[in-house]
Amino acid sequence: MDSPRVFRFLAGKLGQGQRCVLVTVLAVEGSSMRNPGTHMGVCEDGSFNGSLSGGCIENAVVAEALAALDEGAPRIVRFGAGSPYLDIRLPCGGGLDIHFQPLGDAALVEASLAAVAARRPFSVAIKPDGAAFEKVWASPSFDFAGGCGRFGHWPQPRLVLVGHGAGVAALARLSRTMDLEVEVLSPDGDLVAALAGEGLAASRLTRTTETDGLHGDHWTAFVFLFHDHDWELALMQRALALPHFYFGAMGGRRAHALRREALAQAGVSEQQVASIHAPIGLFHSSRDPDTLALSALAEIVKAYQDTPFEAGLG
Repeated sequence: MDSPRVFRFLAGKLGQGQRCVLVTVLAVEGSSMRNPGTHMGVCEDGSFNGSLSGGCIENAVVAEALAALDEGAPRIVRFGAGSPYLDIRLPCGGGLDIHFQPLGDAALVEASLAAVAARRPFSVAIKPDGAAFEKVWASPSFDFAGGCGRFGHWPQPRLVLVGHGAGVAALARLSRTMDLEVEVLSPDGDLVAALAGEGLAASRLTRTTETDGLHGDHWTAFVFLFHDHDWELALMQRALALPHFYFGAMGGRRAHALRREALAQAGVSEQQVASIHAPIGLFHSSRDPDTLALSALAEIVKAYQDTPFEAGLG
């Protein structure tokens, strides 16, 4: 999920008139930290953004990127098993095939960042004559014989936090450290003001039926963190009807049983009710706000990684 940071790094360096290289993992043999389509950005000054191995090969990757800049041509280099770098071995015993693309201009980077901002899927296409932006998602793959491949990117997870209390603030702040888009809806005016003052998107709810501020897409996670469950019904009804990949709610099993009954009586389908993650989080009975936030965010990220988005988009 670090591709947007890589593209922003490249955009900043290219905007300063520096030459840059887009680095892409083409294929993985055996075990590896990163998957095909993972990017890293390298600048002519030796700075870089992104990680391909957790530190095992980054220095060699930067050296290859600078060599590609000097030559002015793309290249593919093997790292790990079967690599010409005899002194570099990946601890996992696997191998990575990595593509180095000197960027002649910022067109690919700017188009990718525009798609990220608009929350649209896109792909980076790699061909013998260079890399290009494509406005459709493609399953990551590379044909070594033809020298062509496409690597799709989904929008980042977007968290819509609806509720009140310290848990909302903790989850909003933790999510921001991962560069995720976060929006908070809360009846707590002080909480809204505090988060807005930190640059987070936060709006105040004044009525339990104020559902117009809820918006979703296939990459949205709705998280309900109300201690006062009287706020939930109408807001949950609306959110469950919107596109999302995750829906979670705070509260113990007894509270959730009452919630399920109220939603069913309001006409929410059994399938929709069953989709709610409650109690929320990978590890339950989390009493302090920071642990609750960590537990919930871990579950959300796992759900994002496990969701086959291509199956529902046609």
